[in-house]
Amino acid sequence: MSEPADPPLRVMVVDDHPMWRDAVERDLAAAGMDVVAVAATGTEAVTRSAATRPRVVVLDLQIPPPTGVEVTREVLAADPSARVLVLSASGEQADVLAAVKAGATGYLVKSASAAELIDAVRRVAAGDTVFTPGLAGLVLGEFRRMASGPAEPEHPAPELTDREVEILRLVATGLSYKQIAEMLVLSHRTVQNHVQNTLRKLQLHNRVELTRWAIDRGLDEPDGTPGPAVGG
Repeated sequence: MSEPADPPLRVMVVDDHPMWRDAVERDLAAAGMDVVAVAATGTEAVTRSAATRPRVVVLDLQIPPPTGVEVTREVLAADPSARVLVLSASGEQADVLAAVKAGATGYLVKSASAAELIDAVRRVAAGDTVFTPGLAGLVLGEFRRMASGPAEPEHPAPELTDREVEILRLVATGLSYKQIAEMLVLSHRTVQNHVQNTLRKLQLHNRVELTRWAIDRGLDEPDGTPGPAVGG
């Protein structure tokens, strides 16, 4: 007997431009996703997300209040397991960093193709981070700048295995799960499971938080060594 198919990925689309919102909804539905809600304002987005519990929120930043950044923060505060993929006309540094600091794990500009959007939604849902080319380096650079400031107090962390630390170092350099899997000759699912175990041990919610945690401890450097709270 064949195994039951996974349920469709639950997605919400937030954009105040009806034609754009409808096009995104149509593309995601055609790819087999379950668009459980759409919204045109920040208020609608927060309310409908709480009611429908989407796995991924595809969100424009420039929407009637509250803003996309505020919506990101509120949605993730209510449901830390949700993922936010920003789809914005803006590729400005301030907008990208504000969205990521609020918890977004993906950021595409609206010049992305339908295929790129569909792939990004699936990858974000699986726990990966996705950025329009050029933006990932901006985010990592900001995390490194923040890490070079005054050190935050160390908090004891559960012990990580050698493999978890190895994968964590690669995550901190901005590599995708697929790239890490190919580099370590592992399956994509194995890499994903290691990352999920690490998130659970460190009590973090997503890969953006994990990347910042690793950079704060120098694990993105080729000779980065785990601090005393991380062991094999």
